[in-house]
Amino acid sequence: MTEEMEMICFQVISSAGGAKSNYISAIMAAKEGRFDDARAMIKQGDDMMVVAHEPHNKLLMWEAQGRTDIVCVLLIHAEDQMMSCEVFKQMAVEFIDLYENWSK
Repeated sequence: MTEEMEMICFQVISSAGGAKSNYISAIMAAKEGRFDDARAMIKQGDDMMVVAHEPHNKLLMWEAQGRTDIVCVLLIHAEDQMMSCEVFKQMAVEFIDLYENWSK
């Protein structure tokens, strides 16, 4: 694995992890009835996922160009972080809606 690819993996992991933290905080805010804050945290998480997708897209382009054939645990971990974050976001949005409807 090249140093550049390693850095890309860490960028994806870091951004996706930050996004997931925002999604978790959004659920906690909704649980406390702070729905505007919850939606703001979802937006912050979405912004972090945009940052995660940029280096991820670079890796996909490299793969399509035949520039990489390396699969390593770090890359698998980065992919896993992105996937779990995307699922967690969907769950967070549902929880926010559920808490908001339940509070009415």
